[in-house]
Amino acid sequence: MEDIVIIGAGPCGLSTAIEAKKRGLNPVVIEKGSVVNSIYYFPTMMQFFSTPDLLEIGGLPFVTSGEKPMRHEALKYYRAVVQAYQLNVHTYEEVTRVDRSGDEFTVDTRRKDGNRRYQTRRLVLATGYYDSPNRLNVPGEDLDKVHHYYKEGHPYNGLKVLVIGGKNSAVDAAMDLYNAGAEVSMAYRREAFTKSVKAWVKPVIESAIQKGWIDMYWNTQVKEIAEDHVVLEQEGRTFTLENDAVFAMTGYRPNTNRLTQLGVSLNDETGAPVHDPDTMETEVPGLYIAGVIAAGRDANSIFIENGRFHGEKIAAHIEKTMKAPAE
Repeated sequence: MEDIVIIGAGPCGLSTAIEAKKRGLNPVVIEKGSVVNSIYYFPTMMQFFSTPDLLEIGGLPFVTSGEKPMRHEALKYYRAVVQAYQLNVHTYEEVTRVDRSGDEFTVDTRRKDGNRRYQTRRLVLATGYYDSPNRLNVPGEDLDKVHHYYKEGHPYNGLKVLVIGGKNSAVDAAMDLYNAGAEVSMAYRREAFTKSVKAWVKPVIESAIQKGWIDMYWNTQVKEIAEDHVVLEQEGRTFTLENDAVFAMTGYRPNTNRLTQLGVSLNDETGAPVHDPDTMETEVPGLYIAGVIAAGRDANSIFIENGRFHGEKIAAHIEKTMKAPAE
């Protein structure tokens, strides 16, 4: 029987494991990819919005070369955190099933060297949202040329690329693609960029559009994607663009299926799992949530900056409610 099983080795899952270890517990962290797998899949040269101190966990300083950390610096930092606290993280191990019987949870997993099973009375889901992109739900979305994640622009030099969206991820991708020599178009359902676009980036993208370096289609929806073109609709007008690749930077959403299967209800208005915000425990005793999975449909309300504190709440509650050892 494990003290605690944590599914997800992102910053919020790691923070929970650290806080549990500080209280004398032995958490097991299960991760289907690498440590901080979502950050690994961020664009290669991505820079965080936040300063390093807002990304720190476990009280370990995050030292960077600039005012805001780069992706590779974050990867190095979180690797160092795992090592410093000697966290028991099982990477490249996929959870295939979670069952509940009475006050116990059974977690079945799959990895290259075989299947495993864990049993615990305290289960934490810290699975983030990066695995569940918001889909366009249009014909052709599943073509190989369509991507919901952006890495870097080099492979698209000389190609005609459409970026869908108008927030930071779309703006960053469009500029990087343009700098790599792609022919870039953007389609956004609104009439202008929102205030959430980074202040130091917004003038740059607006200038690129004004100069004709990037073709911008405001108030536009994608209707269909084909091998060599896309069909767009702008204020009642339908037209076609030649196209080699599409980046649908339309955001992501938490996957709450496992929670509902275990008996957790979702708030009708927000879509958030029903839980106690002071302890992060759901209505199912012993089942906790950490990070953006607690946000429901408003995934932008929880980031590393505030989700990292969920671990302390969870560990403190578990410590408080654990039965005293038999004498």
